[in-house]
Parts: sequence; structure tokens; C-alpha cells
Amino acid sequence: MSLEIKVPTVGESITEVTIAEWTKKDGDYVEMDEVIAELESDKATFELNAEQAGVLHIKTEAGETVEIGAVICEIDTSASENGEKEEKKSAEQEEASASDSKKEKTEKPADTKEDSPQEAQSLEMKIPTVGESITEVTISEWLKEDGEQVEMDEVIAEIESDKATFELTAEAAGTLRIKAQAGETLEIGALACVIETNGQGSSAPSQSSDTADKEKASTTSSGAEGKDNGRETYATGHASPAASKILAEKGIDPKQVKGSGVDGRITKEDAEKAEKTSPAQSKPTQPSEKAGKKETEAPKTTGEDEGRQQRREKMSSLRKTISRRLVAAKNETAMLTTFNEVDMKPVMDLRKKYKEAFKEKYEVNLGFMSFFTKAACLALKEWPAVNAFIDGEELVYNDYCDVSIAVSSPKGLVVPVIRNAEAMSFDQIEKEVVRLAKKARDGKLSIDEMTGGTFTVTNGGIFGSMLSTPIINQPQSAILGMHNIVERPVAINGQVEIRPIMYVALSYDHRVIDGRESVSFLYRIKELIEDPSRLLLGI
Repeated sequence: MSLEIKVPTVGESITEVTIAEWTKKDGDYVEMDEVIAELESDKATFELNAEQAGVLHIKTEAGETVEIGAVICEIDTSASENGEKEEKKSAEQEEASASDSKKEKTEKPADTKEDSPQEAQSLEMKIPTVGESITEVTISEWLKEDGEQVEMDEVIAEIESDKATFELTAEAAGTLRIKAQAGETLEIGALACVIETNGQGSSAPSQSSDTADKEKASTTSSGAEGKDNGRETYATGHASPAASKILAEKGIDPKQVKGSGVDGRITKEDAEKAEKTSPAQSKPTQPSEKAGKKETEAPKTTGEDEGRQQRREKMSSLRKTISRRLVAAKNETAMLTTFNEVDMKPVMDLRKKYKEAFKEKYEVNLGFMSFFTKAACLALKEWPAVNAFIDGEELVYNDYCDVSIAVSSPKGLVVPVIRNAEAMSFDQIEKEVVRLAKKARDGKLSIDEMTGGTFTVTNGGIFGSMLSTPIINQPQSAILGMHNIVERPVAINGQVEIRPIMYVALSYDHRVIDGRESVSFLYRIKELIEDPSRLLLGI
């Protein structure tokens, strides 16, 4: 009996996910509740567990984007683990028997008439259907060369669509004849290559193949034996999707990493342990002819062109969603920004006086974020339109303050939410900020922790920003931008003094918030920060 495994509902606003990695292979036996895949949405990463024990049959490849509820694999619950092992063992014995039979045939003289090879047959390999809405793909790279021998189910090329990257595997063993070059865009069903299933086109190729095998055996016998007796497979030095992502973030070339997986495949653990090495340390010990050919095909650079290189990386689901939401905010709102400046001396003096005592009592640092969050909550109570949003033809006003804080994570900008911030003390806000920021940088934020905010605070000052116009985090109607603190000359009671000044900005949706409300709200923030005692008294 086959059990269909569908993409589960992972969040109220999430309609599709990307299969980041299959942790089990097609045909593997899996236990109930065992993790079989990692799913990635535009907000978080999730694990997919097996709903029953049985043999896994994968229907959707890693890297493909699918909708919620789509079938991505099946589990054959009628198959047992022992039965699976017996089938694998039987298959391995048949493969070994076929290999011995092939070896006996190749050892016979090529000019013997009764042992002459049969007439070669050609198998056409066409571009497969890779998704319902995908009509064409681009051949990203041929992993095998024209005229090279390929095994059945061996990966021979990588093809790219506008949504994901897929692997093209050989449908039979034989000699590869490439019909479409790398970089060429083909429609679904178009001819990509032909495989001559005989693999022994004439006696001459057979003779040269035998000679090459003998030379290869001689070479491997004089040195250390590699995997599969010196024969490298596609998996050798190839990174898994999860490993590729980690290596890209670290800026490490997969060629510099030694894989510990099957046939030398680079696993997620290998990528996490890998460290960037200098060019002098990363010399390959066994350069292949294929690598040499790629180097010769690269465009030559001389003089001023040397060192002018580019690299391309595929946008992640999170980055695509960030892009889409920011553009939508600019296009769908009547966004304006108002500015003011804040004298930070009173807050800085207060922090300096009580910083050590605060940390000793609450085990957390006293930062600026808690002051601005408390000030925003008081100002939102006085100017409720800044805490409202549009829903169809209605304005929805919130009588609570769920303050979103913008955090820069390795995968992109995320905005976790501090719930009921108006009811929190300074130490509670600081602890929540630290907790959410740490989870954001570790990529462990849940969907609930990133949804439902009513107002956003972003601090570009930690990166040195002097002034900016932050973009509204829809469906919210306003966002407060903090900036760096710089000592500037200001007039105080007719005297020029040097004070630590911060510029603050409020971007708002003019459809909801009028100019009077936006300016008054921002001025209220200024009042509260310049006189922190107001925050304690609520005046």
C-alpha cells in the first residue's frame, strides 16, 4: 500500500515551499517520524517527517518549488526493511554478474567473428516535464563529454528553469552523443542528447577503451587507490543542496572541500566544518582533464581586465519574497517620510549611571532599543492611526502594541515581533530583543514569531547610517527608523554646546495617517527620549 506524503500547512500566509534537501534517497527504507526532507519557505525552514514506515519513492526533486498540499513523495508501507535489503542485495549481485560477463566479453579478441558486437542502437533523451507551468529549460552544464561512456541513472547534465535546477540522468548505459550545447534553451520534449546503448560502436573504440582501462589500472596500482578503484563519479566533490548553500555563504569553492559522503559527495556536515583557505593552499592534488578544459575555455584576460570577475548566485525564496514585498509596499502605499532629531544625552547619561546595576540584576544589557520601544508604545496610544492598517475598505485600529523589530540575518532581513510591548518592562523588552535576534541569526524563527506586528522599529544606526527613509512593513502603516549618534553643535538656552544627536525618521502611509498625526507622533518620540523620566511616569 502506498501512502502519499503531501506538503503540510506551515503557516497561515504561506502558499508554497521549496524542497531544500532530501535527507533520504529514493528507494531508502524509512522509519515512522524519521526526517526525510527539509522544506524552505520565504520565512523559515521546516523538517518533513515520514508518516509511516516503508520504502520512500520521491516524486519531486530537491530545489523545486511546490504548493501547499502537493504530493512530493510516496511511502510503500507494505515493504519491510529486510525485504528492501534483500532486494538491494539481489540487485547488487545481478549488477556484479553483469559486470563479470561484460569483462569476459571484452577480454576476447576484437576480431573474433562470433563475438563481434551487435549493431549499435540509439536512445533519444528528451527534456522531461519538470513542472506544470514550466514550458522551457536551459541546459546549465553537461557533466559528461560528448562520446564519453555513461552508466544508467548516472547524472549527465544540469538543467535550469525559472523556478529550480534539476538533474538529467541517463536512461540507459552507453555512449553519450550531445545534441544541444550548454547554455542553450530548449522546450519541454526537445531532444537534448542521444545514447548509443551498445557502447562499443566498432572494434577500434573497443580496443582504445581496453587500452585506456589497462593504463588506468597501471596508474592506480602504482599510487594510492581512490574511490571505486580510482574512478571518479558525479558525486565526487559534488555538494548537496544544503552543503552548497552553506559553502556559498562562507565563500568557499566546493573544490576545496573533501567530501565524506557516498563516492566523495560533500555533505552538510562537511560544509559546516569547512574553512576558507588561501589560493596557495587550495591546489588540487589530482587535476582532471575536464577541469583543464574548462580553464582553457574561460575568456582570457590581460592588463586591466585581470581580476575583473563576476559570480552569480541564485536568489533564495526568502530574498525573492523580500524583494516582492518591498516593491509592493512602494507601489501600493502613499508613502511619505518625516524627520526629526533627538538629543540622546539624557538617555546616555541614564544608561551610563545604571548600566552595571541593570545588567547585574537582570542579566541583560540596557540598550537604546528598549527606550525607543517604550516611547513608541506611549506615542501609539496617543496617535492610534499610526497603529492602524487598511483592510479592504475598512480601517482597523489596534488597542495593543505588537512591535516588529528589523533584524539582519545571514539569509536576509527578517522582522520578528515583540508581543504586547506596551505591558513590558525595560528588562523584558531587552531580553525579548536578544532572544529574537539570536533566533533570527540562527535561522530558527517560527512563523508565529514573524507575523502579526502592528508597528515596526528599525535601527540602521548600528551599521553607521546617518539618515534613511525606511520602507513600510505591510500591512502596517508606519515604521520608525533610528540612526547613528553623532556629536554635533546645537544651541541650548542661547549657548552652543556639543551634544550626541540622532536623526529619527517616520515613514508612513498617507492613506491612513495625516501629516499632523505623523509629525506629532515623531515629536512625541523626541520628547520621551529627551526626558526619560516621562517614560516612567507615562506623561
